[in-house]
Amino acid sequence: MANKKNLDFLFSLTSDWPRLSRLLAFVIGSATTLVFAPAEWSLLAPLLILPLLFVALTAPPKDAAAHFFWFGFGLFLTGTYWIYISVHVYGNAALWIAVILMVALSLILATFLWLAGWIMSHLSQGKPWRMYFIGPAIWVLVEWLRGWVLTGFPWLSQGYGQVDSALGGWAPVLGVYGVSMMLLFSSAAILVSIMTPNRERLTAVPLIFLPWIVGSALSVVDWTEPYGDPIRTTIVQGGIPQEQKWLPEKRQATLDFYRSSTLSVPDSELVIWPEVAIPALQDQVVDYLNAVGGDAKRNAQTVLVGILERNMQHSADTQIFNSVLMLGSDEPQAYHKRHLVPFGEYFPVPAAVRKWMRLRNLPYADLAAGKDVQALLQTAKGVNLAVAICWEDAFGAEQLYAFPDADLLINVSNDGWFGDSIAPHQHLQIARMRALEVGRYSIRSTNTGISAFIGPTGEILKIGEQFKSVVMTASVRTHRGTTIYADSGNWTILGICYLILGFFWIRSRAGA
Repeated sequence: MANKKNLDFLFSLTSDWPRLSRLLAFVIGSATTLVFAPAEWSLLAPLLILPLLFVALTAPPKDAAAHFFWFGFGLFLTGTYWIYISVHVYGNAALWIAVILMVALSLILATFLWLAGWIMSHLSQGKPWRMYFIGPAIWVLVEWLRGWVLTGFPWLSQGYGQVDSALGGWAPVLGVYGVSMMLLFSSAAILVSIMTPNRERLTAVPLIFLPWIVGSALSVVDWTEPYGDPIRTTIVQGGIPQEQKWLPEKRQATLDFYRSSTLSVPDSELVIWPEVAIPALQDQVVDYLNAVGGDAKRNAQTVLVGILERNMQHSADTQIFNSVLMLGSDEPQAYHKRHLVPFGEYFPVPAAVRKWMRLRNLPYADLAAGKDVQALLQTAKGVNLAVAICWEDAFGAEQLYAFPDADLLINVSNDGWFGDSIAPHQHLQIARMRALEVGRYSIRSTNTGISAFIGPTGEILKIGEQFKSVVMTASVRTHRGTTIYADSGNWTILGICYLILGFFWIRSRAGA
């Protein structure tokens, strides 16, 4: 009887107290940030998503969509508040501009969840078992959509919060979106076990745990295998505060630190500097780069240097790339960042707005984007490196062209823009998922942290202290072979979603 009264109250909450129920959705969404780094309370996730699925099952599409929207607004406002730090504290934009951008992005991202809530409610028709299948499929499709519409913002996809849980075992098979789907299946099974009679509950309860059990079994599969000798590798992290990085009086000290740090590890075969480690254009420090390259050749090293590279050879206009240069090899090699950050590295605004930004001392100039498919950087010993610069690491499918040829993952970044916020921890969590998806070591070098050596199952092997100068060395192994996800990308999980929705669409047309 008590359970019935509780359910009656929950049924009436969205209609009788709509403001209260939307506020609760906002609070639950805000709490969902705790699922992700640095808190990493991953087991909370299915319980926090459960109320959303309940609303989508029991409320009309319009009300369900509203609750999903407020959940999303809470999640993205608390999960991406660091945009304010980047824009105002370090970007020197006015306070009101930073607040507007932060809130506007959260509202836009919440709109994707609004869409998910409306479709779930409409298609589930109040039937728990329909929700069990339709809910995860819609959630994943909307997460995937958010990852590419308007250049994409895949941050806070639910799968990232499960990199250390048993569900992480699904990543080499279905990628981060597949991990999200298994999480939603577990949460939806809890809903079915609550909302159905005893006989059906006997089926639903095991389904709560099945994704976790299978994920745990998958996590012990060796999808790739090491080969060759261990490679002694060093990460150099400058620890230079973002507000000091480009000061002219700091440049020489920065140059000296990176060169002397590299010379201090002559037995390291591979040395990684962060994104734009050198606060200058490449053609402004040619002699310095030649000297570092000469050091590298003498010590039989490969040094990867993050720097802005100016190119005037192939265009009437000057192009500046966010690049990683390989020094120490006989032939010059470089990787150019392909997926640029909107309003950070390029500005999709009219000329009048760009002029207004320039007059107010705001960044307004665009960097050039590299080609979508670029040759892998290859060391003198034939080790193939798949490079991603900062933001690109969040777009796992865009890096899959490098496999199975890539032996190691390299991520260089500058998370100094986000201060002592949750963003660097979230970014490290994303980098760990990339390593887990493809079964490769990942070497992550950042300007102020968090730099780390990551193993092929996403485990952190060694981590540098944030906001400090760090010279950190570890041995890594090249891996060969490929995971299912590296072979098929997101097509497998998208195909599963389309099959589920197609099945229920056909049943609906047949009147079932």
